[in-house]
Amino acid sequence: MIVSVGRRGLRRLFDAGVLERLALIALGRAAGFSLDEIGRMFAPNGGPQIDRDTLATKAKELDETIRRLGAMRDGLRHAAVCPAPSHLECPTFRRLLLGAAARTSDEKRKKKSSAPRRSGNPLQR
Repeated sequence: MIVSVGRRGLRRLFDAGVLERLALIALGRAAGFSLDEIGRMFAPNGGPQIDRDTLATKAKELDETIRRLGAMRDGLRHAAVCPAPSHLECPTFRRLLLGAAARTSDEKRKKKSSAPRRSGNPLQR
């Protein structure tokens, strides 16, 4: 994503647009984009070429993450002050446990369904 335009002794030289590209890379990483995704946001000449649909999809993912983390925060705050003798006796805490178990199960199912399938013939592997 960033290449030097030359050298001056042991120092590499970069064009003026490098700082802007570095800022876009930092912004992309902060938003949760992978380096491969960020790399596709640059045209061959190094200028930005950002797909708006990709941004909208990432924004939706962030909304879901924010919603999920907000619910987790609220549940943890409740558990911290809950008057129940045991957290397992607290209905709110039990809902947190059930939600965490469901998410774990969903994540395992998604990983399994997105994993590449192997041929049934071991000689073809």
